[in-house]
Amino acid sequence: MTSTDTDTTGDTEFARPAADFRTPEQEQVAKGAGIAPADELTVDDINPLNANLFAEDRYHRYFERLRDEDPIHFNEIDTAGRYWSVTKADDIKAVEGDWKTFSSASGITLGIPDSGEPASGAQTSAFIAMDPPKQREQRRTVTPAVQPKNLLNVEPLIRERTIDVLESLPEGKTFDWVETVSIELTTRMLATLFDFPFDDRRKLARWSDIVFAIPEPGGVIESHEQRFDELMECVQYFTKLWEERRVDPGQDLVSMLVHGEHTKDMSAQDHLGNLLLLIVGGNDTTRNTMSGSVYGLNTFPEQYDKLIASPDLIRNMVQEIIRWQTPLAYMRRTATRDCELGGKQIRKNDQLLMWYLSANRDGNVFEDPDRVDIERHNADQHLSFGYGVHRCMGLRLAEMQLRILWEEILGRFERIEVQAEPTRTLSSFVHGYTTLPVTVTRK
Repeated sequence: MTSTDTDTTGDTEFARPAADFRTPEQEQVAKGAGIAPADELTVDDINPLNANLFAEDRYHRYFERLRDEDPIHFNEIDTAGRYWSVTKADDIKAVEGDWKTFSSASGITLGIPDSGEPASGAQTSAFIAMDPPKQREQRRTVTPAVQPKNLLNVEPLIRERTIDVLESLPEGKTFDWVETVSIELTTRMLATLFDFPFDDRRKLARWSDIVFAIPEPGGVIESHEQRFDELMECVQYFTKLWEERRVDPGQDLVSMLVHGEHTKDMSAQDHLGNLLLLIVGGNDTTRNTMSGSVYGLNTFPEQYDKLIASPDLIRNMVQEIIRWQTPLAYMRRTATRDCELGGKQIRKNDQLLMWYLSANRDGNVFEDPDRVDIERHNADQHLSFGYGVHRCMGLRLAEMQLRILWEEILGRFERIEVQAEPTRTLSSFVHGYTTLPVTVTRK
């Protein structure tokens, strides 16, 4: 790894000098939060990338117009070149289902214009930014950690830790659900999966946060250099674990990577992409859905009432909240050839942003899609975990964590009440919350 840095709203490519790089998302942020309301724009002028739209929860109408008027929508900006926003479920499935035409190998978030060469730096070693067969080989190395047998083994531990955190919550006092519950539970689970020193578990959340953060004064990070320095700390930490597990392996993800047939010859530094992928997959997505479940049920209190009256609806509620929240807003693919999609002519090397967040509000799939409906008959048809060869390997673990959380919530609290609107992540990639003030009332 070289001492260069980049922020491509999610890519960990470390490909250009920090001093002369502005990311596509930063370019949009730099234009200010005063972006015109969706209905004041022509459809050609709509660009849903602006991170302010997500931080202010104003993105909905932009995607509604694109789904209705231009579901495969073209934009071009200096910092990223040509890209298409794919906003409807069937079109996204078509892209995800054809990895030979729509490749992941150049990166999974909007980046610099593609040269046709694979992504550089850390991302070349992340299997989410690979195509089969290499993607399958590396993915299979770590899949046993989240297979059904192992999940049965860890379920008691997840429940024990969930109870421990919920029992510690103050009553009659406003506290931040994100910090106190969502982050705490997900970092405890990550520490278990990595067999990571438990007292240092918050480092995992920190490394996850900085991967996708947009540098800004007072923000999660303030510069590209800060991101690089902290990710070097991640590499150094895992290098030590790497060497320990070479000698004394366990059943954890680090041991699986160290001894896997297709990954054993890679160093921790070379494997930074996969490490960050697993950290982010276990942290950002689960924690934001945990927070989204509390916020969503407060937004639609009749659904909360229904859940309290019928706890057997928890499993379907979990699917519905994952649909409604959509913790990662999009993934990118890059066209390997000239082709057609939905009547649009896609050029070789064009980028396609598959907006899962929009597909999960597709009225052709979900009736009254903007509402939380915990009895929705097809809630599990959401695309929050992707589709095809890159469908999230940890989805059953995430579902189980959310199910256990609400089983334990309903057993001990009359209500969790949101006290003010949450603050949201400044990102068009990670769709999440930075704070959610709540109070709890025990039974």
